[in-house]
Amino acid sequence: MFLGSHAITMDAKGRMAIPAKIRDALSSLCEGRLVITADTEERCLLVYPEPQWADLLPKIEALPNFNRKARMAQRLLLGYATPLEMDGNGRVLLPPPLRDYAGLEKKLLLVGQGKKLELWSESSWFDCLATASESDDMPDEMLSLSL
Repeated sequence: MFLGSHAITMDAKGRMAIPAKIRDALSSLCEGRLVITADTEERCLLVYPEPQWADLLPKIEALPNFNRKARMAQRLLLGYATPLEMDGNGRVLLPPPLRDYAGLEKKLLLVGQGKKLELWSESSWFDCLATASESDDMPDEMLSLSL
């Protein structure tokens, strides 16, 4: 399970080092094999361990492609999906289309989301947090949650 937020940097070639705690979990879970793709709602990237992606892929493919929103989700999730493997130093090379989609520059934030991670540009992450209270109403499922 991936939890917490980790400030990381990306070098000029587009390489980022996965933090040691996450790197160890990914090494044991999927031998460092990942699939990174575009988020459908935010300008960030979703980072899946390969087995999690393999479970999700048939569900994405089964979406009704005559529905415009479902088709757009397929285009983003499948169209940007990129298999990557951590190198011996725990780094991955992010391809330019993924970096461009999420507006990634040097300062990044890797945010745990349970079975996956989100990768944000630092500025986009803080912008998202600043506008979170202005966003949509709380879904009914959240009303029964006690924190």
